[in-house]
Amino acid sequence: MRRLGSVQRKMPCVFVTEVKEEPSGKREQQPFKVLATETLSHKALDADIYSAIPTEKVDGTCCYITTYKGQPYLWARLDRKPNKLAEKRFKNFLHSKQNSKEFFWNVEEDFKPVPECWIPAKEIEQLNGNPMPDENGHIPGWVPVEKNNKQYCWHSSVVNYEFEIALVLKHHPDDPGLLEISAVPLSDLLEQTLELIGTNINGNPYGLGSKKHPLHLLIPHGAFQIRNLPTLKHNDLLSWFEGCREGKIEGIVWHCNDGCLIKVHRHHLGLCWPIPDTYMNSKPVVINMNLNKYHS
Repeated sequence: MRRLGSVQRKMPCVFVTEVKEEPSGKREQQPFKVLATETLSHKALDADIYSAIPTEKVDGTCCYITTYKGQPYLWARLDRKPNKLAEKRFKNFLHSKQNSKEFFWNVEEDFKPVPECWIPAKEIEQLNGNPMPDENGHIPGWVPVEKNNKQYCWHSSVVNYEFEIALVLKHHPDDPGLLEISAVPLSDLLEQTLELIGTNINGNPYGLGSKKHPLHLLIPHGAFQIRNLPTLKHNDLLSWFEGCREGKIEGIVWHCNDGCLIKVHRHHLGLCWPIPDTYMNSKPVVINMNLNKYHS
């Protein structure tokens, strides 16, 4: 199986989107909704969406595994955001009628400081050696998850740097109907992005663990492939999300041959998320922990 793409930037929607002046179901205090039209986007067609691999979009927080201090490390997503003055300027620009003009960023002065160990995400545009903000005015990036960093305590609960392993949830290798939790060497996950899910992440839409016994897991992006997806038509996808057991997911991410990632979220189709009985929750789970090799 070919290696699937990693999430290093914001993913475009498979359909052309439009803004409706109604309160968002996705973000509190957002006075508008972003909804999909019935037209496939140019980005999706250019990336040959019809030959892409559809996978489940998992609802958590994005992570990355790359080297730090000479060993494989888990990195947390940290976007570099504009300071108050620059954000005000950017918002005024967005709300003005001058959208034909380009907004000019001064990267060295317009952005809040980030930790020294911060690195920009791989696929963002650079200008004169400086990473440039995306269309939302953010510079996506990563910070290493140190063992005792309280801010990222739930991230660090899924890795053990002494044994260089991570706690991973994916399909059982011998039975696709089963999920498996196992300890995976961090070196096997190098340069991959994953989703951290669990008790204290994003409102815990999968109902994992409890306050007393929190549970957090990593899921490699693209791990849950979708086998019986309908045609790429708005109404067919809407019916699939509403009527199929496999459709009880947050959304779909298509992994295209050129490495491009394209998505659709339930909210793009006017549907609710989170939902009570997710497809992931309907599957039995086995725990496969052979820790003998980690004991001296």
